[in-house]
Amino acid sequence: MRMIPGIKEAFDKINAEDELKARTRAFLAKKTNNYTEYRVPNVQRLAATAACFLCLLAGSYWLYFVPTAEISIDINPSIELGINRFDQVISVRGRNDDGKELASSLHLRFTNYTEAIHRTLESQKIITLLSNDEMVTIAVVGSDEARCAKMLSNIKSCTAGQENTYCCYLTHSDEVAAAHEMGLSYGKYSAFLELQSLAPDMTPEEIQDMSMREIRSRINALSPADERVAQADSGKGCGHHNAGQGYRHRAGWWNAASSDE
Repeated sequence: MRMIPGIKEAFDKINAEDELKARTRAFLAKKTNNYTEYRVPNVQRLAATAACFLCLLAGSYWLYFVPTAEISIDINPSIELGINRFDQVISVRGRNDDGKELASSLHLRFTNYTEAIHRTLESQKIITLLSNDEMVTIAVVGSDEARCAKMLSNIKSCTAGQENTYCCYLTHSDEVAAAHEMGLSYGKYSAFLELQSLAPDMTPEEIQDMSMREIRSRINALSPADERVAQADSGKGCGHHNAGQGYRHRAGWWNAASSDE
């Protein structure tokens, strides 16, 4: 059967196009290894990038949100500020009911620690207590003595002239955790140890809601007369020195109202 010339040419053209498509597919498959060769490296690169990002995120979190020092502020409200390596407040904890109420009202997180102390001392509650001859103590706690000394110096500057305000710093020890187990702040725990050495029956529960003025008055009343004179001359001691429990007090209480160091 003889095919009409025009129809034969049309079929030859279709066959040629199919053959061209097949050759093109074979060529691309050979060059791309059926598109699998480049998919695997892409997945690997994405996984590596994600891992690097997670490591960077974890490292940034550790640098910013891990406290490297603590500041204990005690009057009767007792609060503790967690300070990171950039001198920013990253945690605020009330250590008794009054402290929790005060901590929730001050909005101290993510401020510089000196600003946080200013806000605390300028709060109406603290102003009222100090005007009634109460006493506030500010203790810096940390393992880096040089940094603690610098922080103490900055706190002295920001509290200069403040009546009934005393500052000191303590070096960190394993025994500091005992303060939290008793529900006490660092500063009040140090005062508790001093009072307990004079009154062995004193319990953490009894001291929990005592003001620092009450604790200091009780210590003075129980101390021998010669020690009372020495404490008065030095502007109060820096808590209880008990080397057996790991405390090393590097500075006596510094009276912010005095220009003498």
